[in-house]
Amino acid sequence: MNNILIIENDLDLLGKYSDVLKNSGYEVTAAFNSEIGINLALSKLPSLILCNTVLSNIDGFGVLSILSKNPSTTKIPFVFLNALSTPDIVKKGIACGADDFVTKPFQGDQLVRSVEGQINKNKNQISLPISEANNNHPHNGTGLEKLFDLISQCKIRHIKKKQTLYYESDHSQWLYLLIEGCIKTLKLTDDGRQMITGLYKPNSFIGLDTLLLDDPWLESAEATQDSSLYLISKSAIIDLLNEHVGLNQHFIKILSAYLREKKDQLVELAYESVRKRLTQVLLRLNKNAVPIDQIDICRDELAGLAGIATETVSRILTDFRERGLIERNGSQIHIMDLGGLIKMKS
Repeated sequence: MNNILIIENDLDLLGKYSDVLKNSGYEVTAAFNSEIGINLALSKLPSLILCNTVLSNIDGFGVLSILSKNPSTTKIPFVFLNALSTPDIVKKGIACGADDFVTKPFQGDQLVRSVEGQINKNKNQISLPISEANNNHPHNGTGLEKLFDLISQCKIRHIKKKQTLYYESDHSQWLYLLIEGCIKTLKLTDDGRQMITGLYKPNSFIGLDTLLLDDPWLESAEATQDSSLYLISKSAIIDLLNEHVGLNQHFIKILSAYLREKKDQLVELAYESVRKRLTQVLLRLNKNAVPIDQIDICRDELAGLAGIATETVSRILTDFRERGLIERNGSQIHIMDLGGLIKMKS
């Protein structure tokens, strides 16, 4: 059974969160201050840590900083509980290594969904280094250690929002690993509209589908936020795969998930209504949204992902807001009724 450590100085909330998670089948360890929480994290090694940002003595950011520097706790998913998840606070938390933010008071089952999502992600994903501090990983003899070593020696490129990473028809010797920010890949239609073919979040490889091909890029890539990426030599990766055959299964798993997502998108574009296509895009983006149920994306990018006109996006989002499914504030979309959106999809 997965054990969840909750660090919360409000005893009423601590009891409430504990009950919610216990009723969902989790084992819960509770700490009412930061010192106890840190000690329990080190001794219990929980499956996930929920921590209030506002604590006495050592605040939540300090707790995360301490635990992220300890090899035994650095890989434990860490979720902040916060009454106000402003962009600055979220940015600070992500920079410290937080995996998610859950804003109090919670909407419906947000807390449980965040916990489930982070545990499943931690269980299924390949751990990839996002800083030099993340080099202390257990390895299973399949070449991952060599992969970590290779990536840690690679050059890091920093690009600004709206800056191009590469252009369609360019040739490149690099495989990219996104450390922070967000990168979109896109193709331009004959009339100048963007069709977004991919949206990449941190710990994602970009260009894996062309690793063994000596062909130019079939699409362009552009940063939607200030971003940082490792530049990994394709030839070095190929040599590593030849040397450690077992490492291939990890890359095949990534490519399989990528191809399945692309197939689903093609079916949506071919057969679904514009309303269902936009709903699918919102649900897909929400899976990796931080904070949970809060998506930061402009109308043009939504239009590019769904393959519809920007004006149509505006009309559908207005309808969703009037139905109480979402709230909007500029490029911020807050999912208010996830169940209602899922029903719209079907």
